[in-house]
Amino acid sequence: MEEAMKLRKATYHLWTFTISKLISTFGVSVFTFGISFYILSITGSATSFAIVLICSILPRVILAPFAGYAADKYSKKTIIIVAQICSVLAVTVLLAVSLTIGLSLIAIYLTEIVLSITSLFSGVTFSSSIANLVDSERIQKAMSFNQMSMSLAAIGGPALGGLLFGLVSIDMFLIIHMASYTIAVVLEATMDFKLFSTRITEEVTEKKETMLQNMKAGITYVKQHRILVVIVWVALVINFFFGAYTVGYAFILVDGLKMQSFHFGMTEGALAVGMLVTSIYLSTRKEVKFPLVVVKRGILTMGALIGLSTFPLLIQLSYTSVVIFYIVLMFTFGVSMIFVNTPIGVMMQKRIDEEYRGRVFGLLETMSMSLMPLAMVLFGFLYDVVPAQYVLLGSSIILLIAVIYMLRPSIMKQAHPELEDKKIIEEPVKVVAS
Repeated sequence: MEEAMKLRKATYHLWTFTISKLISTFGVSVFTFGISFYILSITGSATSFAIVLICSILPRVILAPFAGYAADKYSKKTIIIVAQICSVLAVTVLLAVSLTIGLSLIAIYLTEIVLSITSLFSGVTFSSSIANLVDSERIQKAMSFNQMSMSLAAIGGPALGGLLFGLVSIDMFLIIHMASYTIAVVLEATMDFKLFSTRITEEVTEKKETMLQNMKAGITYVKQHRILVVIVWVALVINFFFGAYTVGYAFILVDGLKMQSFHFGMTEGALAVGMLVTSIYLSTRKEVKFPLVVVKRGILTMGALIGLSTFPLLIQLSYTSVVIFYIVLMFTFGVSMIFVNTPIGVMMQKRIDEEYRGRVFGLLETMSMSLMPLAMVLFGFLYDVVPAQYVLLGSSIILLIAVIYMLRPSIMKQAHPELEDKKIIEEPVKVVAS
């Protein structure tokens, strides 16, 4: 009877955090779209846009280990709810500034820093809680549902943002963000973050560790697991070179190709549609058998797409053809992203011990994003002085070479010892996903 009640509660969690993510991410998507276009429209500089990205990334790099420590040490539910409330307050202050003295880049930068910190703490804590919220058999379904909700929001967010931009004030973007996070807090307050916890009790007699010792223990745990070390280094390299695409995509389409805001929103929506379709597919499938193999293929596909994104800059196309091209490209990018994020997420949820999960996710956050501020500055500068196609093509080639080396067959066999035959690594995705 108790087990049946836990399964019913897990089902409730599946839908609650899906809806919560849908609502909050929808608000964030509209807000981010509006702020991005606002900055590009008033400055026309990729460097200014890159600074906003740095403000959202640098705090995550610095504070991620502390977020991981907090997730393992304190109440997950409390951390998530407090972080969400702080997000609402930060945007409320920005709205007050906008209504009184008007928006400035400094005010936007400061708000981005606060939102980065709050989203870091809620994100790392939530990531380390998935295995506590649902039963082991439905972790892939839970993560797929999570991706589905974000994809649905991302489809509507840019589209709505494109329609609203120029029709309403930037204040409306802030109000949507505040309302969405408020609703998310109410829903998340009903969830039990200890439902499937394997930590029976807190050992009162356990030797007390300082915060620094506790965080070092997380690093030691990662070092003891070769595959986790590989994942951390791959994430670091990938995120550095994806910085070229992150900064360049909006700059190329908006400033270089003069794409209208609504059509730009459609390309962003295509990314979300690709993510949604793939998330639905994975939610109905059995758990991926060889996740790191699928992840490698997904990363290689995204690396190739970064290079392919330069095609309209090299060959003259009509405006309609350019829009269609980027819609298709972003759809494919979305498909690839899910084949990277979901399998690796499930793999980490199941392989990392619960008492270390927060610190490992925090460390992964730090390492994967530590070079991104440098990437933002570097690529922001390069796009202002070097033709965009050369920046993207160079990044694509280096990324492909790095991933092929770092996720070579010998590493794959360490991650999946059952890969006795090298041919398995080269078989189609449908084989490893069945």
